[in-house]
Parts: sequence; structure tokens; C-alpha cells
Amino acid sequence: MVHFLISRPIAVTMTYIALLVLGVVAVMRLPVSLMPDIDIPEITVQISKEGLSARELESSVVRPLRQNLMQVAHLDDIHSETRDGHGIIQLRFDYGTDIDFAFIEVNEKVDRSMNNLPRDMDRPRVVKASASDIPVFYLNLTLKEETAHIRTHNERFPVPQKFAELSNFAGQVIRKRIEQLNEVALVDMSGQVFPELLILPDLSKLEGLGLTLSQLEQSIKRMNLQLGNLLIRDGQYQYNIRFASSLQNKQDIEAIYLKLEGRLLQLKDLAQVIEHPQKRKGLVTANGKNALSLAVIKQSDAQMASLKENLHILVGYFERDYPNIAFEITRDQTLLLDYSIDNLTQSLVWGALFAFVIMFFFLKDFKSPILIGISVPASLIVSLLFFHLVGLSINIISLSGLVLGVGMMIDNSIIVIDNINQQYQRNGKLLNACVQGTNEVFRPLLSSVLTTCAVFIPLIFLSGISGAMFYDQAISITIGLSVSLAVSVTLLPVYFKFFYQKKPHTSTSLSQRIRFLNYERLYEKGFRLTMRHQDMLWGIFLLMLVGCTWLYTQLNKEKLPPVTQQEILLHIDWNERIHLDENNRRTQKLVQQTKKLSLQNTCWVGQQQYLLDRNHELGPSEALVYFKVPQSQDLKTLRQNLNAYLAGTFPQAQAEFKEVGNLFNLLFSKSEAPLVARLRAVQKGPQNNIFLENLHGKLQQTLKGHSVPPIAWQEHMILKADPVKLLAYDVSFDALHQKIKSAFNENKIMVITENQAFTPVILGGKPQRIRDVLSYTQIENQKGKMIPVRNLLREDKGIDIKTLRAGQEGEFFPVKLDVSEAESESIIKQIQQVVTEDKHFEVSFAGSLFSNREMIRELLIILGISLMLLYFILASQFESLTLPFIVLLEVPIDIFGAFLMLKLFGASINLMSMIGIIVMTGIIINDSILKIDTINQLRSQGYSLLRALALAGQRRLKPILMTSLTTVLALLPFLFSQGLGVDLQKPLALAVIGGMTIGTLVSLYFIPLCYYYLNKGKRKE
Repeated sequence: MVHFLISRPIAVTMTYIALLVLGVVAVMRLPVSLMPDIDIPEITVQISKEGLSARELESSVVRPLRQNLMQVAHLDDIHSETRDGHGIIQLRFDYGTDIDFAFIEVNEKVDRSMNNLPRDMDRPRVVKASASDIPVFYLNLTLKEETAHIRTHNERFPVPQKFAELSNFAGQVIRKRIEQLNEVALVDMSGQVFPELLILPDLSKLEGLGLTLSQLEQSIKRMNLQLGNLLIRDGQYQYNIRFASSLQNKQDIEAIYLKLEGRLLQLKDLAQVIEHPQKRKGLVTANGKNALSLAVIKQSDAQMASLKENLHILVGYFERDYPNIAFEITRDQTLLLDYSIDNLTQSLVWGALFAFVIMFFFLKDFKSPILIGISVPASLIVSLLFFHLVGLSINIISLSGLVLGVGMMIDNSIIVIDNINQQYQRNGKLLNACVQGTNEVFRPLLSSVLTTCAVFIPLIFLSGISGAMFYDQAISITIGLSVSLAVSVTLLPVYFKFFYQKKPHTSTSLSQRIRFLNYERLYEKGFRLTMRHQDMLWGIFLLMLVGCTWLYTQLNKEKLPPVTQQEILLHIDWNERIHLDENNRRTQKLVQQTKKLSLQNTCWVGQQQYLLDRNHELGPSEALVYFKVPQSQDLKTLRQNLNAYLAGTFPQAQAEFKEVGNLFNLLFSKSEAPLVARLRAVQKGPQNNIFLENLHGKLQQTLKGHSVPPIAWQEHMILKADPVKLLAYDVSFDALHQKIKSAFNENKIMVITENQAFTPVILGGKPQRIRDVLSYTQIENQKGKMIPVRNLLREDKGIDIKTLRAGQEGEFFPVKLDVSEAESESIIKQIQQVVTEDKHFEVSFAGSLFSNREMIRELLIILGISLMLLYFILASQFESLTLPFIVLLEVPIDIFGAFLMLKLFGASINLMSMIGIIVMTGIIINDSILKIDTINQLRSQGYSLLRALALAGQRRLKPILMTSLTTVLALLPFLFSQGLGVDLQKPLALAVIGGMTIGTLVSLYFIPLCYYYLNKGKRKE
């Protein structure tokens, strides 16, 4: 086959050019995204019922709904959080569940539950999570010059006069223009200000006319009618006649007629109608100014680079067309993809450079490195063609697979070129050298590809999203290695013959003078030393096996390595019943403490209006603040300053720093603390809050060295109508409720629609304090007498937990602790002892420590499966049941080198370092396979055992050294660089460098020693 290809270089060249052209076309069509488009097995049910406390909402809505949803098929876990007026239920399913069917089933359960829920509440909203729903950009809109503030009649929070216009303009124009981009699926928006109509009755006129508020309300409602259509026939024609008496704007409301004692009066004669912004439940600020936040969500099959380019162009048009508006892009998720592409480019550049230098040093020839410069890019482009054929996208995971595959592509090329070169030097016939040199290594190279795939492909059986993510990586590496093998055995020999057919293959005068060290003589000395001191070498390798186990117990285990960032999120719960403007005042004062450190800041204060973003679920007294600093080291100073300010000014506030969510850590890492103690009351009762506070104090005393977050309590006022007094004073409960709602401007009597805009109409009065309403408000009874409201109500106060959490086991209170894995067992025992002595609660434990342990356990099982597959492949390759054990025994020794490097640099065992170990294992095993195959060939040619070992070592010395050096040197820059992309790749680089360093020595000396022990008593076949 190789001889046939070499004899037809033009046909081979044209075939590869055709494949490269198709590959380039495929690259242009491949979708580019941050992550593979996978189904996240999570569904969220959002519940809203204004006016209900957290406890009432939990008992009347969330709990029965949660119990019904627990019957959904394939449910893995369910968790709910309930606050005043709002609640969410998160359902996590077993990975592999058809999320579309689960979504339908959840909706069916919600529909069935509606009969048992309060009749006046809206249907809970069901949201299906998706990786493509995570915003790629946030676009902040602010006014460059805010006008004077105006104060509305039903709220104390000041709203800039022009900001309401900006809000309407952004929703009607900016949002729609961005959504017109082909790459954009949706623009989610928060911070908008909506209009509201407030009717302020003249109470003196109403009293003089004998008209009550209830009668006025009914008169207004009667005028907002939709009478429908009539179909009328007129001869051979027919017409639709529409009757309408609906109210559409402020003028329509003012023009409402009322007939009183034979007189026609308009509403404007009895009341004042004011159009103003609605009372805001939340807001967004950017760099201290009122802002609109637009979350840009990408189409799942769109190219990320195209979206980024088109969005920046569009924002440039906006800045030119609307000079009074400031546009600012924040939280750019494309940076991670850029880092991955930069890593691939860096890996290619450094790999090619070091391969050129090393091959020149070892082969003393300029032409061989050029062959690598042809084979590696060709392999990459053809690999991307197969990406298109199998439906893979270009994303962080598939790109990381290509980054890992580049090193192996270079290794395959080095092995083929070196073997052809050796054949050429031995027999001097170029054609025979190309054919025999390629055929000789094809079988071991094929085994190497199969063994590497056998290590990677089992990773797709990891449970959860991790397994789905590794599917793309396993397939991309499999494609890359297969294409690289095909290029190495077809294109390389053809061009090797083409490059050297005009001139004999001899060293140049320059290369002959380059003698840095005689590595061949050093190897021979080491080989003799190994065979003379075999017992000492066995002892060293046994110590490495023991060291591997010890280092595993000492290294921290986590899902992802800590990364260097210039961004951070601060979640604040002021832990007080404050209103929105006080929340904003405190938040802005907090932000002012960081003026000298932060480049950008965005504050989400109170409830937000996003439809899909679950990370912005905030209560009225909560805020989420985004900071961006010039340098990553500035984050530490910023955190210290903010913690000191909060501790000194608002000691009762609860603050938590979070990573700015990118797709990678949102999918792979959980937001929960390392250890969470879930406290559940043994019996329900009014005293449980007191018992919980006592138990919490005991835990704080026991765990003095750890920060135990305080309990977020919430005081509430309860107004109870006295039924006896209502009967005595002839006042109905409905009339009292209506009066109280109107006094607090909460009496929404209708919603008018104009041009798809919905404007509520409120019947109320001027804003008053609670005490004033209760003290001075009067209500007319059925006999026309005015009764003070304070005579009909009884005021009570209470306290309860601010956020009620529950799961499959029922309601619980979480105690979140930031502890290391080493101290976790001791902390768990202390907590169990305190809870057992208390007797009012029981405890269970959760947290990322347990999920990390489960991940490591699964990885170890998969590693065992991979080793079994390796054994079967090697047994087939060597046609022996004993020789594969030599290669398998090498694996734990190589892992010792990886663990040692991780320990020296303070890294942990995580997903990235485990990938590095797998990559390193695949490369080192390839070297050992080639060496054992060469030994077997020499033995079959009649060489003695020791002579075959020595000669095989000499023949495979250069490719082993070249592959190891090119891989290690290409990864060295990661150890001395900084940045998000580098931080993700650094554990991988450490594992590969440590394992390759030890593994090279193992391949050179331990493999021959093991082979010698297995075969020294056997006769030569």
C-alpha cells in the first residue's frame, strides 16, 4: 500500500488538496460556541403570589406543589427556596433523561396542582435549563447626563425623568435591533420602568355627593368593557360590526362619565388621574447610574466569533446614532473561547518550534522538521472536516481535545520520520526505506491510537454533565489521532521521498559540528548500570508505587482548578426589612469604597425582570454587585476592603463572594459550599425557631475556627381583623380590605392595553406611613357612619426565617461551611455530636466535597476499565498474555510523577489534571509499545535477549527523547504564564510534565528490565 502511494505522489497530493479544500469549507460552516449544545437535566418552577409571607407561601403553594413534582419520572433531586411572595422549585434529573418529555410531565403536574392552589394566583412558570440560555454578553445602557429626579406619588424612590423614556426606547428599539441579528436567539432585559395610572379621588367631593370608593371603583370598571362582534348580513354581503367601550389611555380614564342624582359628571371632576412610573421592585445601576441590563443569548448553532463581531458593529452604530446613551459590554463569555483558541495556537507554535529544534538536534537535518510543518496542519484541517461530518461544533471541549491531539500528531510524525531515517541510513535505498520504515511502525502506531482512544472513550460514561462534555473531547481526540495516523503513513513517506530523492541523506557540515552531548553513550551507560543493579532499581520503582498511593491521599480533590480572574460577584443580604431605595443607597455607598480599584461595576438591586437568568433571583433586601478590576491580584484587596466595610458598618449583613459565572464553571461546578449541614426539626411547632437559634449558637461555639453564617431572620407585622368588631360596627371584611389596599396604593382595579403595552390603573391616595394609615384612616359602615380603622384591626408582630428551604426530606435549615477535605470528617463528627445532644433536630450532610469524592471514585473506576481495555488491545498486539502487564505496570509509576509535580506546585487532583494524566499515559504507553514491538521484531530475527534489549533501546532512543522533549517543552510556558486559559491548562501541563519526565526514564530502563525478567528463562523462538 505504501509502495503504491509513493509511486503516485501527484495523486496523493491532489487527494490531500481536495480534502484540505473541503476542510476549509467545513471550518467556515462549523458552529462555534463556548460549550457543546447539551441538555442540562434541570427544570425550574417559578412561583409568584404577592401578599403571601414566606411561611404562608411554603405551606399553601410550594409544599403541595413540591410533593406532586416528586412523582415525576427519573427525578434525581428536588430543592425549593421560598421567600415573601416568591418561590422556586429546582428539579434535577438523571442525566440521559429526555428533558423535553420531563418538561411536559412537569407542566402536567403543575396543571393538576392548580385546583389545590389559591384561585387568585398566576400559574407557576416552568423553565427548562439549557447551556444556550446562558448569556454570552451583558449590555448596559445608561444616560450620559441624567436629568433632575422626580418623585412619584406612590413611591419614594427617585426615577430620572428621561430614564423612563430610555426604558421604553430600549425595549422597543434597541432590544429588537439586537434580536434581528441572525446569531441572537433572545435578549433578556432587566431594569425597565413601566408606566402606571393613579386615580386620586377628592374625598370631600365624594362625601358631598354621597359616593363611596367602592361605588367609584365599580363605575370605572363598568366602562372597561369588551362587547365583542356581530356578523350582519346585507344582501349578498356580510359585515363584522365591532362594539368596544374599552379604556386605552389617561384621557379615556378622565373622560369616564358617572350619573349621580340625575347629573352627568366626568371622573376628572371627582378625581385627579396621574400617569407616572410604577413602583419599582428592583433596579440596575452601572457605575453609579440607573441602567438597563440586556442579557444577549446566542442561537445554539451560531458562530461565536460572528456574534461578537456583529454585536460590536451594532453597538458602534448605536453609539453614533444615539449619542446621549452610553453602551457598555460586560461579562464577555467569549473570552474563554478566545483563551482556548490562543492555547491551541500557542500549542501549535511552540510544538512546531520545539519539534523543529529537537529534530534538527537529533536528526541534524533541516528537511525533516519541514515535513512536520506539512503533516500537522493537514491533520488539523482534515480533522475539522470530520467534525462537520459527525456533527461536532467548535467549542472549549472539542478544542481542548484538538490541543491535546496536536502533541500526539507531532509524535506520530516524529516516529515515522525517524524510522524511515534509520532505514535509510542502514540500507541507503530511499524507496525501500520509505516503504519498510512506514510498514514497520504502522502496527504499533495503530495500537497506540487504539490504546489512547481506549483511555479517553470510557470518560463519556462519567455520570451527569461531565460525561456528556467528555463525549466531544473523546470524539475529537479519536478523530485527530486517526487522521494523524492516516497522514503519517500516507503523506509523510511520499514527501520524505520527494525531499530526499535529489540528494543523498547525509549530515550537513553545520550539523556535524553540533555536539551538545552524546546522549547515546549516556543511555548505554545507564542501561548497563540498570542491568548490574537490578534489585536497587526494583526497590526504587516499588517506592514510587507506594509514593503514588501516599500522594493521592495528600492531594486535594476538586472538580475544577482555581482560576485567575479580574471579575467577581458579591451577593449581599442586608438582613433587614428595608425598602428598595435604602437597599440602593447602601449598595451605592458600598460601591464607592472600591472606586480606586474597580474598572466596572454593575449592581442588581432587589427583584429583577430577567426571564431566564436564575442567578439573579433576588429579594427586596438583597443586591448582587459585579466588579471588574485591572489586575487579578487586585481582587484580594477589593475583597478585604469590602469585608472590612461591611463588618464595620453593617455587621448584620450576609455577604458572599461568587465567581462570575461562565459556561464552564456553571456546568461543571456547583454553587453549594464544600460542606452543608442540613438541620431538620424532629417535630413541627412554634418553638422551633427558638430551638434553632439555640442550636445555631452551640454550633458557633463548637466550630470557633470556622465561620458559621448567621441566621437570616425576618420580622413581620400581622394585621388581623377582629370579626366581633366588624359585626358590631356593621363593616364588611371586603370593604375593610378594599380600604386598606387603597390607602397603601395597592388597589389595582384594571389593566388597560395600548399598542401591546399594559398599564395598570390604581385607585388610591397620597403615600402615607403605616402608622398614619392605621391611626387616621376611617371607613364608612353600612349605616353611613365613619369608623376608625384602628378600632377594627389588631396588630401583632412575629419573626421567622427569611428564606425557607426544603428538599425530598422536607424543610431544613442549611449551615454552610468552607472546610477542606482533610478536616471535613472531624467537623462532621463535631456537628453530629452537638445535634444529638440537642434532641430537637436531626442532621444530614451535603456539599461539593461529596460530589467531588463521587467524581474521583467514578474516574478511578473508569481508569480501571481503561486499563482492562488496554490489556486486551496489547494482548492482541503482542500476541502474549504476559507482555501487556509490563505496560500496565508502568502506568502507576508514571502517575507518581504526575502527582509529585502537582504536589510540588500546590495543585490539586481535578478534571484538568486527570485529563493530563490520561494524555500523559497515552503518550508514554505509545513509546513503550513501540519499544516492546521492536524488541519482539529483533528477537524474531535471531538476536539474543540482552542484545535485542540493547539494540531496541538504541533504535527507539531518539523517538522517545524527541516525543518527550517536544511535549514537555511545549507545555512549559503554561507554568510561567497567567490568565484564565492558562489556569485551566496549568494542572494538565503539570501532570503531563511530571508523568512524562518519570515515564521517559521508565520507558528507557524499566520496560527493558521487566521484559528481561519475563523472558530470561525462555528460549529464543
